[in-house]
Amino acid sequence: MAVASGCALSLGTPYVPLYELPGALRDGDTSLAGIVVAELRVPRLVLALVAGACLGAAGLVLQEALRNALAIPEMLGVSSGAALGVAAPLVLAVSIPAVVQPLLAIGGAVLGGGLTLLAAGLGRSPSAVLLTGAAVAAALQAALLVLMVMADQLDLQLIYRYLLGSLSARTWDDVTGLWPWLLVAAPALVLCAPVLSVLRLGDEDAEALGVRAQRARFAALAIAIVLIAPVTAVCGPVAWVGFLAPHLARRLNPAADAVRWLPWSAAWGAVVVAVADVPARLALAPVETPVGAWTALLGVPAGVALLRSGSRRPAALRRAAGSGAVRFEPPDPEIRGHGHRQEPGGATGAGEAR
Repeated sequence: MAVASGCALSLGTPYVPLYELPGALRDGDTSLAGIVVAELRVPRLVLALVAGACLGAAGLVLQEALRNALAIPEMLGVSSGAALGVAAPLVLAVSIPAVVQPLLAIGGAVLGGGLTLLAAGLGRSPSAVLLTGAAVAAALQAALLVLMVMADQLDLQLIYRYLLGSLSARTWDDVTGLWPWLLVAAPALVLCAPVLSVLRLGDEDAEALGVRAQRARFAALAIAIVLIAPVTAVCGPVAWVGFLAPHLARRLNPAADAVRWLPWSAAWGAVVVAVADVPARLALAPVETPVGAWTALLGVPAGVALLRSGSRRPAALRRAAGSGAVRFEPPDPEIRGHGHRQEPGGATGAGEAR
């Protein structure tokens, strides 16, 4: 995160060396470097960190609630619904104040998530929710493509942002608009994390422990919507952050639970977006590319590698058990009837379990 932040503040036109950054950030610095760093690069970096943290935490909430490592906002209709809720009034020439845009994004996210749960049977099956969400997300993205046909050239640039996600031309006003929603989502996340650990046991076990699985799953989706929708209203759906960040958090501590994974997932989400925004801004300069395209380029190969490396561990344990590396001794020497034979003098016969 420190390396990505230094590159984000220093590189570009004009180039500002690291040792000059404190002077450029001082109040009253009216030079070109001071204005560019303080008014353009710093808010863009803060937005990248906040957006990545929200998406990383939301991805973990969805994956734990649905007990599926592939449950991400992009595959549940939440991100696509939020993007459609913001883009539709812009293309249809409906005058909407900037303050209302997060509300439109939340309405679209609720629409996408609600359609997913209703079509999947009100969330009774996590697998059904995931598969149905992919179909709902595809339908909402098709609606965005229809809006592209109706839009003029200026509106097309806005729709591209809500298709791929972009941090271009973001200011302090966009950053400050996220804080009220974060103040609502942060306490809800703290209360939700222990319940996610119970949901991971399965619906029947969760019900036995006093957790109503269906209501808890709805609550988890609502928290994810509050995290995702305001970010999408500002910079569009930044893809695959909600997939990659939770897997990186689990890789650090595989034996932990959702309570410990949550802060690490938010931190890794912030790192992923901050790192991806550097090539998005500089790779094809002076033309900027969408940061969502770079998070997808980074996230998909890295996520596949993490999934493959994670699947090797159970297979290695099974091979070790089959080769006799793991030895199991019966707890009672008087056990008989299952191939175990007690020899005179206490020696174990050929039926010893290995």
